[in-house]
Amino acid sequence: MSLKSYRVNKNLTQDEAAAQLGISRAALARYETGRGFPNVPLIQKIEQLYGISFVDIDFMHDRESDSTETS
Repeated sequence: MSLKSYRVNKNLTQDEAAAQLGISRAALARYETGRGFPNVPLIQKIEQLYGISFVDIDFMHDRESDSTETS
């Protein structure tokens, strides 16, 4: 499941999740779209916030769907 999906399942906005993770909303958006990758300490915070393991996150999911969307 994508990082965004885990956030949405926790009923958090990007602003709320970013604040709890101690990062900017823009940084979280980059991670959710596969345009960036969090460092290990941040991955650990993500695991705690969403109650998941790193191996459960599909960081490329949203990037692949972005590239196949048409406007």
